[in-house]
Amino acid sequence: MGNSAKEFYENIRGDQQKMKKEAPGIVRAFGSMYQQIMKEEGELSLKEKELIALGISIALRCVPCINLHVKGCLDAGASRAEVIEAAGVAVTMQGGPGYTYLPLVLEALKGE
Repeated sequence: MGNSAKEFYENIRGDQQKMKKEAPGIVRAFGSMYQQIMKEEGELSLKEKELIALGISIALRCVPCINLHVKGCLDAGASRAEVIEAAGVAVTMQGGPGYTYLPLVLEALKGE
């Protein structure tokens, strides 16, 4: 799995199909939890949840998560500036290691 957002988006559907075939229970369980938390409006809007998820993705240095949650942020109505500001909060909280992942956020924004 490379760091290219374009490559990630080209491969994600095939990867998901492989996971459904090889690990259907895991896919169903995770998918159910994800939908309950992320798809329903609650006290936080979906946009706010996606911005939080992006920050955590950066802090954990999860490249696929960064790609997915940049897209999720944009799909939920976040602006490019909001995505970059959320990334800045993650960098502030994590320092240098988070800072080195900011280029991946910018790459993922280009992929959209």
